[in-house]
Amino acid sequence: MFEVIFDLETKKFFDDTGTFDPADLGVSIVSLYFRELDGDLKEISGEMMSFWEQDFEKMWQLFRKAHRIIGFNSLHFDVPALKPYSPADFSKMPHFDMLAAIKDEFGHRISLNAIAKDTLNSQKSDHGSNAIKYWSAGDKESLAKLQHYCEMDVQLTKDIYDFGRNNRYLKFTDHWNTPRKVTIDFSYPPELLAAAKQDSLF
Repeated sequence: MFEVIFDLETKKFFDDTGTFDPADLGVSIVSLYFRELDGDLKEISGEMMSFWEQDFEKMWQLFRKAHRIIGFNSLHFDVPALKPYSPADFSKMPHFDMLAAIKDEFGHRISLNAIAKDTLNSQKSDHGSNAIKYWSAGDKESLAKLQHYCEMDVQLTKDIYDFGRNNRYLKFTDHWNTPRKVTIDFSYPPELLAAAKQDSLF
């Protein structure tokens, strides 16, 4: 089986566009972790890759190969942001949005950083607003920082996903400074596992 864990950064803020449509923001970079899993869903191999706009065509084959495409708030932000660049079938691919699954269970949105701090004792490597500033600067050093930030967000997403799938819970501190532990289910639906096994026969 194959998984893609991904994140992206945009060229603009919503304030710059005058709309609340992610498709208007422009995408500067997409980073993804592409990995192969064995029959027990253990990682066999994996690679972190980043794609600038001129390279986007090269990454769609990886998305198409994946049995699960994992993101955080990806269905409401990343997938719409990629709409001007993506093939028509991108939104119909097997997306798994961790935030949507968490919200279904807990009833509220929780930030990636809040989960990372309490669950992994880790945190984001930079502020999201700096990603747009790095893109605007455009020099080699700034673009390197942008790529590093996006890749570290993918790593954090991967680590949270793996923890949640293996342990069936995540921890965070809510807006009232109360520690929380939410039970979640990141497992594969049986029909998706069956389809993946079928793919492996050909």
